Amino acid sequence: MKKIGFFVVLVLVAGGIAVWLQQQKGAPPPAAPAAVKPVDVAAVRAKAEVGDPAAQVELGHVLQQGNGVKRDPKEALAWFQKAADKGYPEAWVAVGEMTQAGQGVKSDPAEAARLYRLAAEQGNVAGQYDLAYLYEGGTGVARSETEAAKWYQLAAEGGDALAQYNMGMRYKDGAGVKADRAQAYKWLTLAAAQGQGDAVQALKSVKADLSAAELTAASRLVQEFVPRKPAAAKP
Repeated sequence: MKKIGFFVVLVLVAGGIAVWLQQQKGAPPPAAPAAVKPVDVAAVRAKAEVGDPAAQVELGHVLQQGNGVKRDPKEALAWFQKAADKGYPEAWVAVGEMTQAGQGVKSDPAEAARLYRLAAEQGNVAGQYDLAYLYEGGTGVARSETEAAKWYQLAAEGGDALAQYNMGMRYKDGAGVKADRAQAYKWLTLAAAQGQGDAVQALKSVKADLSAAELTAASRLVQEFVPRKPAAAKP
């Protein structure tokens, strides 16, 4: 999962809802944003080498993906670990994802779950989503729909589109939570506004089952939504 800052999530969600409502009224969406500039690998590496944890994570992703450099999972993991050792939540998630997948290290889902939990408990959305996913499948932890719903809910509140779709379906079907059509509509609408394709189709079914009054109340929940600001990382 891509890691993005809270402000970016807020802009994307707010903008996405506006676009979604425009599309429902037949209005064209605004122009697409400009392409992201390539990563200055040398500059990122220079910051990473003097101990900047954000740069260390960024460099790790560059090496993991082979973005402008030769792909090197082991070196990527080493940079992620440097930032993780400083207690940087994004790095815990990165090390956890590589550990779960067995990239540059032997696969260990239980250790991945431990790392995701460290990040999740500090409000990291990616950590919350990844931990929920493990609980949903019973990978590295005992399977629990209740725990999965708990962590997906937190990730959804943080603005993650996949988590929002997941919670929409859970409220629709009553999986790990009590069925609630208004909540299902809310989360599916928010996910659809961020371009989550499956949410668009599921939303049609949920909307068809709502009365006019229920739809008005559910729409109000969408309009009132603001992504939760993550807690500051502990030193």
